[in-house]
Amino acid sequence: MKFPKRVRLVEVGPRDGLQNESRIVPAEVRIELIERLAETGLSVIEAGAFVSVRHVPQMAETERVLAGLERRPGVRYPVLVPNLKGLEAALAAEALEIAVFAAASETFSRRNINASIAESLERYREICALARREGIHIRGYVSCALGCPFEGPVSPEAVRDVAAALLAMGCEEVSLGDTIGIGTPGKTQNLIETVLQGAPVEKIACHFHDTYGQALANILAAMDSGVAVFDSSVGGLGGCPFAPGAAGNVASEDLLYMLDGLGIETGVNLEKLTAAGKFICDVLGRPTGSKVVRALAAKKSGANPIHEE
Repeated sequence: MKFPKRVRLVEVGPRDGLQNESRIVPAEVRIELIERLAETGLSVIEAGAFVSVRHVPQMAETERVLAGLERRPGVRYPVLVPNLKGLEAALAAEALEIAVFAAASETFSRRNINASIAESLERYREICALARREGIHIRGYVSCALGCPFEGPVSPEAVRDVAAALLAMGCEEVSLGDTIGIGTPGKTQNLIETVLQGAPVEKIACHFHDTYGQALANILAAMDSGVAVFDSSVGGLGGCPFAPGAAGNVASEDLLYMLDGLGIETGVNLEKLTAAGKFICDVLGRPTGSKVVRALAAKKSGANPIHEE
């Protein structure tokens, strides 16, 4: 397999991770989490979302989060926006980067944002045009890239067309999301091969959930296909509030451990990342979803996970 020399990690825990937690995390804690993540060397950290507080109360006070951050040089803090109202709120909060999200599944699109795929793309054209005039950077997401909780399999061609449309309207990068975590390496490579018919590989990222334990294998397959940008969530936080049964994102710690083992540069410190994950999991009162963190904790405590007969 051929892998990139360097990979960029996009940390989505403070947004995609926390939005699926039942506990509401105060803005002050979200700020501290993001600051801790920035100290690890991460260069992109999703700071929140300007979405309906009624539907996603976990993302309330994102404007306070942005206002409270020490914006470090070289670190980007994108926020998710679903509509013009969200963009206006992001601009008022002095966000410098936004993310928009479309789906490759008609049913998921309607259930998630109450719009067809075509309607959502038309909406995002207007949002992207305004954002570009304001000098705002734009990232795009394609949900259900490897399957839909309502429709089942999704054609790679549908994903290709949505990704191409997002790039055409001004997204600088598009992340392909395995929203329910059903992808496998072969399907991942087939997806990327198809998407690259309408997009250069340097503009493609991947976002894998680990429902069936395939996330790291899928990332290896994606890297072999030339992708060098991956979304992950500290502590494996996440899921999807609109996708029943979806497990958390691939844990940032597990992904970094694998990349370090392959000698792939990221600029991210594993020890500091592990500490950031412990911090937020302690706040949430839940165990980490990272196998690496659990193994390191067992090693530190002197426990021997290997049992010999």
